[in-house]
Amino acid sequence: MNRVADFSAQVAEQAVHWLMEMQQGKLSPRQHLAWQQWLEAHSEHRRAWEHIQRVNQRLRGVASPLAHAALNGPKSGSRRQALKLLLILGAGSAVTWGMREHNPLPSLLADYRSPVGQRRKIALGAGDQLQLNTSSAADVDGAQRLIRLLEGEILLTASQSFEVRTAQGILKTRDARLNVRQFVDRTQVALFEGRVELTANGRAPMLLPVARQLSFTSAAVSDARPLDANSGAWADGMLVAAHMRLGDFLDELGRYRRGQLNCDRKVADLLISGTYPLDDSERILDLLEISLPVKVKRFTRYWVSVEAKT
Repeated sequence: MNRVADFSAQVAEQAVHWLMEMQQGKLSPRQHLAWQQWLEAHSEHRRAWEHIQRVNQRLRGVASPLAHAALNGPKSGSRRQALKLLLILGAGSAVTWGMREHNPLPSLLADYRSPVGQRRKIALGAGDQLQLNTSSAADVDGAQRLIRLLEGEILLTASQSFEVRTAQGILKTRDARLNVRQFVDRTQVALFEGRVELTANGRAPMLLPVARQLSFTSAAVSDARPLDANSGAWADGMLVAAHMRLGDFLDELGRYRRGQLNCDRKVADLLISGTYPLDDSERILDLLEISLPVKVKRFTRYWVSVEAKT
């Protein structure tokens, strides 16, 4: 039996990017150098690259919806997602997938999804609204007023009572406006107004303080702190930085772009402030060169690096 691959989802995304670039045609010398540098940067990269080669070779002999999407889907859509899933699951998992179509990964069959770089609004009735941030997925049961956050980030504005479930706990809301973000190992919640009761797995319920944000795991809840400048700003299409590290800023911006957005360690601790429109990430990168001593290098549209200006 194949084991799950020993590399992160982020590295899987990078490997998929390079495979798809190569399948579009021969890399330019500059692109080839960037790929070689990525490959040699970490043993995790090499493991992912060797693994995706095996996955790609096996796909044509597999009859399953996921394999079909990986081979025939559009470059920026279902094909990338399918390749990434197969890469993370393992080369043999394509066969397993074909045998268990009745039980696919939850986020693939979510009631609502938003692709990378896009946001989505869902009316919940009675004037209530659910907004999905970039690359997010959620199930919604209107009758039970139940929301399951499967991936990404949501903003809920509701006068009715709702129950929001994440991988680490349950949030019961009443006449509330709150932002909930699902990380791999924790959930982050920011409460703007209203009443929210948190039950983290195995812990007694607790009320969240208004105008505060905190994170929780299945075993612990962090101290509440004031809302940061960027809390919920994505719902208005903005990325807000208040003396934010450039490395952290680019991590956030990278959520709204396909491909890889890298930050040189030499400039990662530079501080940045301002309000930036999320729908024009290329413009944001251009502005960085004006406001900071950095240079933006674009190896491909999907592989960008922010480095120190020389």
